[in-house]
Amino acid sequence: MDTKVLLNDFAIRSFRDVGDLDYLAARMAYRAKLVPQFLWSGLQAIEKYLKCILLLNRIPARNVRHDLATGLELIEHHAPFKLRLSETSQKLIKHLDTYGRFRYLETPFYVMGLEIVQLDMAVWEIRRYCTVLNYQITLPDGSMKAMLQLELDKIERSTERSPQYFKLLGGALEKILDDKRHPAREALVWQNLYFGSHARKKVRIARYTHSTNSPLSSHPEILDEVLRYVFLPTEVVDAYRAELTLRSRSRERRALS
Repeated sequence: MDTKVLLNDFAIRSFRDVGDLDYLAARMAYRAKLVPQFLWSGLQAIEKYLKCILLLNRIPARNVRHDLATGLELIEHHAPFKLRLSETSQKLIKHLDTYGRFRYLETPFYVMGLEIVQLDMAVWEIRRYCTVLNYQITLPDGSMKAMLQLELDKIERSTERSPQYFKLLGGALEKILDDKRHPAREALVWQNLYFGSHARKKVRIARYTHSTNSPLSSHPEILDEVLRYVFLPTEVVDAYRAELTLRSRSRERRALS
């Protein structure tokens, strides 16, 4: 088979389809009040959708890892189109990027109660671009027609109808929706304004807030001892060293006063 076709298949199956399952896991975790797992799975879903877009458009992204901001920046500068993301989705993505990647309570985290609805919106908005958009077709007269603008127009028009009407051919979420007996279907359609078998104008969410401080936030003085035994990301180490410096200077000022 054509290498181009195989690469597109890799992008769809390894990134978009697996990202769909991460999204489902995030919804399940949020409903069960497993907040760290929601943040991690939500980040994983968005990360895979971004990587799908990058690969489908042949944009190298080996250094993206779990950094959503880097993925968005690569798309912004190199993709042949602009992602249309609402301000709500952008804020949710930034929240996941800030807290989701730290899976071992290296840093504090919180949710304010509407993040599951915001994730539904962000996934719906980004996922529309997780398909081949920039391609050509051969017309009956033998000439070639570029389809990118027509595909982008389709995405633009998707906002004029209920979100449930927009579907991706062969998508994992679409397959789950079509299978009334699928064990994950209930988790997908539960109070979901964006994915379901029929249009919905409102949902009822039992809103809750949750925040957790991290051990190192409470006691950064144990940082060097922790580093003797476990790995911590460089950005986390640098942040706590800076915090220790601030605390030391504050104690010195109090002592002088």
